[in-house]
Amino acid sequence: MLPADWQAELAEFLDDDATAALSEFVTAEYAAHTIYPPVEDLFAAYRLCSPRQIRVLILGQDPYHGPGQAHGLSFSVRDGVRVPPSLRNVFKELAADVGVAPPPAGDLTGWARQGVLLLNAVLTVRAGAAASHGGKGWEAFTDATIRALNARDDRVVFLLWGGYARKKAVLVTNPAHVVIEAGHPSPLNPRGFLGSRPFSAANKALADGGRELIDWDPRAEPIGS
Repeated sequence: MLPADWQAELAEFLDDDATAALSEFVTAEYAAHTIYPPVEDLFAAYRLCSPRQIRVLILGQDPYHGPGQAHGLSFSVRDGVRVPPSLRNVFKELAADVGVAPPPAGDLTGWARQGVLLLNAVLTVRAGAAASHGGKGWEAFTDATIRALNARDDRVVFLLWGGYARKKAVLVTNPAHVVIEAGHPSPLNPRGFLGSRPFSAANKALADGGRELIDWDPRAEPIGS
């Protein structure tokens, strides 16, 4: 189910036995339990962004575990689903930073189509059981994604929000890239995200690297590749 260009990109960074074990685990979980996101959305982040298109990576931890929420993009929910608290804070900062009025819905597919890889460190979760698929092998897979992007020379801006995501900064060693860290947007974290201005900082880093900017309105059409 992983797009062919990503299979080629990740091959040298993955252990075949570990990947096979992960595949076996995930297949069994989908067969026996309600798992989010739906299997057709499992690799949505990868399907919407080819490796060469990616300009920004935003890293989450694991998918939303409520009905109808997760659809394969970190922090994003489908139209018609209530915007979760963390995403509401993302939208508050979006308005304060770059003047984009908070969208009425939480679908971030428009970002993905512009080259923003909305990646969770763990790509699946059991319904109602947060972090239930942590430590099952996804972390090695998504670390390989970060390593593969790090190996490219076209600038990628890594937006790492919260303690878990910030630990991944050590994987970004290529000076072509830029890491921008902040606190997690959760309302439980009252300091460290609001006021961090990540969106304008990301666009400045892209401009400095000679890459197209992101139009941070999720409703915008793609402006570059």
